[in-house]
Amino acid sequence: MSLTSVQLASYLDSTNLRLDASEADIEQLAREAAQHRFACVMIYPASVPLAARILAGTGARIGTVIGFPSGRFATDAKAAEITTAHLAGAHEVDIVMNYPALRAGHLAEVAAEVTRLTQLAHDQGQLIKVIVETCFLDAAQKLRALEICEVAGADFIKTSTGFGTAGAQVADIAAWAAARKTKIALKASGGIKTLADARAMIDAGATRLGTSNAAAILAEFNGAATAAATSGY
Repeated sequence: MSLTSVQLASYLDSTNLRLDASEADIEQLAREAAQHRFACVMIYPASVPLAARILAGTGARIGTVIGFPSGRFATDAKAAEITTAHLAGAHEVDIVMNYPALRAGHLAEVAAEVTRLTQLAHDQGQLIKVIVETCFLDAAQKLRALEICEVAGADFIKTSTGFGTAGAQVADIAAWAAARKTKIALKASGGIKTLADARAMIDAGATRLGTSNAAAILAEFNGAATAAATSGY
């Protein structure tokens, strides 16, 4: 797919979920997001108020994680996190599905939670992405997760937290793109470090990429574009 720099930036959720992230790190992430017009910054809930102060008036979007990274939280706790994040200034929430329950075959339980949390987020004007941690699911479970997210009306299904045994895989994005029955969007996250990684996920069908290397990927793109324009070839 042919992309401009602006278009590529609009795919990127610039992420810092490092356990040792400092306030200075979050401030830098936020300022880069405003400068480059990334899709959003993706940070821990406690960092949302700081990002909201820095990004006030810029139009940049703030995303945060819910039930992270295990998904093994009570639904009421996840709901409280979503509302607290909304009040603090988060426009987007990436919730971790209770994928252990999915693996155990408790499909109705998982579906009820995703439906409830999707409705809550939408009622508050938030976009919701559901992380299913694909590295722990087999092929059939990945498709069941997609179906649950589609029926619930989630905006995105997302591959990974980045804390599992593997991150996003091109094959999983392609399989979801082929199988989906609605307009649900696909987010690839985990292990996306280079422009080649980003292009592969976009070509497979992803429209959001979660990465802690957003600025570097954009710089790589702009450098390659400049080199191509001046090379004479």
